[in-house]
Amino acid sequence: MTRGYSLEQDLRLLINNPMYSDIEILCEDKKKLYGCRAILAARSELFNSLLYNGMKETYENKISFPKISSSAMKIILEYTYTGSIKEENLTKDNVIEAFSAADYFQLSDLQNFIMKIIEKTSFVKNYSPELLSKIAEMMPLTEDNFLLKFLVENLTTIPLNTIEFGRLSITGLQYFLSYTHKKVKFFVTPEYEVFRYSAILAARQVSDGAFNTIKKRLPTLDQMENSIQIEIIDHQKVTKVLEPLIKFIDFNQIKGKILVDIIEPLEIIPAEIIVDAYRQKSSYYTDLNGTRGIYTNESNYIWDESACGSLLDIEENGKIAVARYDCRSALQSIRAKLTLGSKGNFEWSVILEKASLHSWIGICASEDFNYEIWAGKQHTGWVLGSNGSCWHSNIAMSNYCPKFGDGTKITIHLNMDKRTCAFTVNGIRYPEISTWGNLPSELCPVVSLRYPGRFRIESS
Repeated sequence: MTRGYSLEQDLRLLINNPMYSDIEILCEDKKKLYGCRAILAARSELFNSLLYNGMKETYENKISFPKISSSAMKIILEYTYTGSIKEENLTKDNVIEAFSAADYFQLSDLQNFIMKIIEKTSFVKNYSPELLSKIAEMMPLTEDNFLLKFLVENLTTIPLNTIEFGRLSITGLQYFLSYTHKKVKFFVTPEYEVFRYSAILAARQVSDGAFNTIKKRLPTLDQMENSIQIEIIDHQKVTKVLEPLIKFIDFNQIKGKILVDIIEPLEIIPAEIIVDAYRQKSSYYTDLNGTRGIYTNESNYIWDESACGSLLDIEENGKIAVARYDCRSALQSIRAKLTLGSKGNFEWSVILEKASLHSWIGICASEDFNYEIWAGKQHTGWVLGSNGSCWHSNIAMSNYCPKFGDGTKITIHLNMDKRTCAFTVNGIRYPEISTWGNLPSELCPVVSLRYPGRFRIESS
């Protein structure tokens, strides 16, 4: 192509080209790439601080990145020079490393670019176990890691007993279980199968003998009648490897007979956990092979017309609550159809498509609540306001978070096991509200708004 017609094409000629470079980039795999320090510094704050800090990198023609592979660095260079990357350059072998490198170089737009490509390709769905295992080795588990969330949600649709052992690492499985533990998320694997997969994977780390024995001792639910009883070997070693996963397995969701006949005799689960599961079953009179989490139908994430202020309207099949023009002088409230029970963690989001002068988001008890007035004034309402303060029973806790307005996304984190609540505001999670202890056993999402407020509710 003739030069001068496309800036992107012209800049591509400079990528990893020794002729136009003045610095060598040494990568984790000992491979050497080439770059132009002026371009790198202009496009990345991190490169600028590394290359023009007055230290040795300022004067030398080499810089080392011992934790970044050459394949990931090529993606960084391509994006740094051209502002884009070719879809074919992103593969299952480098996508996690590229995303992690983009995080390291503080290139959030590149991370978004990578996510857009990932969402259009099939390799993530086909290789979710391997990719989750790799990201578990490279990046911390955080609520705002949208690639991690994407991989987890893909994996929740795959029954664990269909994933070959070796595709998902112990660390990857721990990520997966901790991210889905007692969450309101779609999940296809019964909790017994979660335990089974965890125990067999742990045994695989110990020895072939332990792996084969545990696999025989733990049939799938479909194979339960043909279970084989033989001695287990190395059970103490298996217990040690399995230990980090145990706290993310809900044994209350496993049928009592399976606990007695199959799991307890293995002697790889602490006795107090088994006993606690028995107690829970006897207390709640339930004995089912359940699936992890506490589940609600997506259709419940809508505003409730029967629990709504008289000056509020509902649009888009219940997704959006809108304050009418004549609702200008006083706040009114509306709750969702979703009722949150006495156990589990719940998360949902409210987006302020249009904020009102004062906007309030939170939870309420369905009984003894007045929808014609502001939730924060009531003893059955607990809300965060757009002024950054939290209110309950007309008592304020100031300076919980910065002020917010139009376009803000609020995620509510409700832990019904601990009866506590916390909020994420525009991707930043804030701590549990200490003054809101001992919440009621049943709660509903609620908002309070006035004209021109327009609030959308969605599942997280």
